[in-house]
Amino acid sequence: MHLRNVEPGDAEAYVRMRCDEGMMAELGGPLPREKVEARLRKDLALVAADSAWIKVIVPDGDAGPGGAAGLVTLWQDEEDGVTVSEIGWMVLPGFQGRGLAKAAVRQVLDAAAADGRWGEVHANPGVTNGPSNGICRALGFRLLGQRDLDFADRILRTNHWVVTPGRHDGARAGSGTE
Repeated sequence: MHLRNVEPGDAEAYVRMRCDEGMMAELGGPLPREKVEARLRKDLALVAADSAWIKVIVPDGDAGPGGAAGLVTLWQDEEDGVTVSEIGWMVLPGFQGRGLAKAAVRQVLDAAAADGRWGEVHANPGVTNGPSNGICRALGFRLLGQRDLDFADRILRTNHWVVTPGRHDGARAGSGTE
């Protein structure tokens, strides 16, 4: 598995991830295609400005169109007047259960530790999203509690996790059941 920056040709992968009912079940349901296409344009600009890392997860072997199995994203946002770094990920159903998400998150956290600008990194998987909460646990995130977050104009109940890059001591990528 390797990671690469998102590209204009990833539009179909974005649609497969964000317009699908199953993929978006933990995020309030599928998004309209127009919002997804606008999101890709915004993401490309963020990557070009190096203000966010938006990485396509490319598995070894054939991943189909564009080679995308999923995404892992690291960005900064304002919370209560404070800049915080947040990480999120999603993996298409045909690639779930292979450890790709955990390996991708670990790789981005390792890069963030080497880069030095991100500080503590927060993750906010839905409270019922067992696989993503398991990744947080396995990679040494600390659970701070639950909270409600706005995602795409939807309020989601999430677990609030935090980790300091370079200090995630969880099991090595590829182990576990995510």
